[in-house]
Amino acid sequence: MRASRFSLWVRLRHLLAERGLTTSTAVLVNLFPDGPEVETGVVLSDGGRVYAFDLVYNRMREESERDAVIERWQDITSHWQAHSLRSEIADACVWRPPARPAYLDRAEESTGGG
Repeated sequence: MRASRFSLWVRLRHLLAERGLTTSTAVLVNLFPDGPEVETGVVLSDGGRVYAFDLVYNRMREESERDAVIERWQDITSHWQAHSLRSEIADACVWRPPARPAYLDRAEESTGGG
């Protein structure tokens, strides 16, 4: 999702960015077809929030993914453990990239501590 030029991923990155997600660090837990015009997905934000959504477009019409919209956007952070994708969400929480790189404490660096 992060670097693909495939039009579906380009559109999804744009839609997620509109919702304030940093697509370079957000994790797409899953996106799967749920009928001819809907793909259901779950994404983990770099801040640790979990969102379920429906990506709607006519999957049967060529290039329609360019006009995809998110019609359902639900924050499931408080109850993702009851979601059908709970094990995949838990894995994403463990393996997601850090929001910021870890740095040594500057005070320790300058005093030679540690």
